[in-house]
This record gives sequence, C-alpha cells and structure tokens, in this order.
Amino acid sequence: MNPFLNVISAAIIAIQPLLPGDNILSSHQISLEKRHAVESINNIFQDNILLNLNYMEGKVLDRDQIDWDEAKKPSTYSFRLNPGETFAFHDDVLPKYEGKVVKTTNAHFNAQEGFKSSGYLYGDGVCHLASLIYWVALDSGLETEAPTNHNFMVIPEVDKKYGVSIYADPFSKADARQNLYITNNKENPVLFKFEYMDNNLKLSVVDG
Repeated sequence: MNPFLNVISAAIIAIQPLLPGDNILSSHQISLEKRHAVESINNIFQDNILLNLNYMEGKVLDRDQIDWDEAKKPSTYSFRLNPGETFAFHDDVLPKYEGKVVKTTNAHFNAQEGFKSSGYLYGDGVCHLASLIYWVALDSGLETEAPTNHNFMVIPEVDKKYGVSIYADPFSKADARQNLYITNNKENPVLFKFEYMDNNLKLSVVDG
C-alpha cells in the first residue's frame, strides 16, 4: 500500500468519533474533576492524564511541544488493535510480550517529558488513566494483565479491583511489572475510542 494512504488512514482513525451503529463491547468514563479531593492536586492529576493522552496520540513528542491550552481542549482519539496485537502502557515490557506490542502511550511520566508532580511522584494521575483502560478492556473480554495493583491508594470512580500501578524509569528498564498489557484475543480488530469533553474522559472498546 502507498505509505501516503497509510498516513491518511491513520489520521481518519485518530479523529473518528463514536457512531450510532458502532458495536460497543464496553464503555466507561471518569470525571477529571474528581481525581483528588484537593483542587490544586486534582488539577495536577488532570493535567498529567491529558498530557499522557497527547503523548499517546502523537500530538506531543517531547516537552518542548507541550501546549497546555491545546492539551485541555475537548478531543477524540482512537487506536486499533488487530487480532493477536498487544497494547502496553509503556515500553518496558515483560519478556513474553516482546515483539507483540504495537502500541504504547509513548511516555515515561517524568519531569523531562513535562509531567507534573503533586509532591509524591511526577506523573501523578496516569495510574487513573491506566485503570480506566484496564476496566474497559476487561469488560470487553480482551486478554489483560496488570501485574501490580493500585491497592495502596483509592482511585475515585474506579473499583479497586481495576486499579493499576504504573511506573517507568527509561534508564533502569526494571518496571515491566508496573505496566498494563492488553492483547486482542478476538477474531476481529478492536478500536479503543477516547472522548474527552466537559471534564469527562470516556473510553469505549468497539468491534472494529
């Protein structure tokens, strides 16, 4: 296929909203106004989640490209997993997933990438995004693995059984167990569709 046509196809997928006829396998949402009871900390969680989405979409490739006004605008984004393909939240993966991962969030959630800290860790809040993805993927019947649970702290609006602990140090490569893995075990491709509007982040998995 012409590489130019591949780029066009990818762009169409990236902006495609949910349609009435979509076969939705699962769908859940969280409010980015309810990530933490303290407003100033909540704002950091919200910013980190939105920045993580921008890295995943490819709108941001490094810290110098961050435009916070742009990152906070309503948006939609989709990515596809074909049968047998795996998504990992970051690129430090367990040996059994090596060579199978076709998609990550393209980030390591640190200060060098522009992520913020509420005083504990840089990237506070990305575990909430991972937990939403895990929740929806499980309900969709996809093959999932989250080796480290987030049971040390509550994630608002998400049951603790879906909590995922995420950490990635690009220099140590020792964080494969603080990751999230989702494999498409179905016969057809699936789309992960993110919709951010009115401070709510919704994720749907659609038979694609």
